[in-house]
Amino acid sequence: MGNTNSENPSDNDWEDRGELVWNEFDWERYLRQQDESVLKYLAFYEELKNTSERLDEAAKLMGWGVEEWTSEGVSDGDDDDEDDDEDEEASEVDLGDESDPYTLHKNPIYVATRALFLSLKRSWEQLAESTERVPQKLAFHYYAALLRTEDQAIQAISALDFGDYAMAISLFKRALRELNTTLAFVLAEDHENHRALADYRALASPRLFDLREVWLRVMGECREELARPSDDTDDDDDED
Repeated sequence: MGNTNSENPSDNDWEDRGELVWNEFDWERYLRQQDESVLKYLAFYEELKNTSERLDEAAKLMGWGVEEWTSEGVSDGDDDDEDDDEDEEASEVDLGDESDPYTLHKNPIYVATRALFLSLKRSWEQLAESTERVPQKLAFHYYAALLRTEDQAIQAISALDFGDYAMAISLFKRALRELNTTLAFVLAEDHENHRALADYRALASPRLFDLREVWLRVMGECREELARPSDDTDDDDDED
């Protein structure tokens, strides 16, 4: 990493990072590491795809704490040996230098969302290469719906990362509406007569429902945050 004297006028933007100022090569290294995180999550998810708790189990393997991932994932067991094994396995996942700055790319919800969309898009792109397997109209409309859903979800996660919980809820609602459109294409009954489309549906359906599960969890937590009394409210009560 380089300590460069950038001519960027927004020098104050770097105050939180101390004296270290990154150049474009540092950021490229960092972004590649975050891309690897997405691929690692996807690999864990694929290994666990037949497990009902695949979302939370993959999160544990990534080394994400309960407070980072979801408040729903509290363990019921007290088996110390099992916890030690999980911690050891999670510690093998290298997500980059701890001194690296935090960006949206490190948000666990972002990583999981990106990973599942990556899987959905890759599989569809391979399938839709042949007009014999997928009608052109369906290939276009489904992929467009998939991209719209991802766009709304990433905007929602960005709002969440900034602590704007109300906006995050609104954007996740939009993402869910687009997700319903996407699911309608996947679950169409006429796909039964097309083996390739039926195979894709078997792959895509659980991933789309898992995305819905993640976003609904986050929306619930956002509502809990919004329902908590603010510090200003507490101060006003004290004054009264």
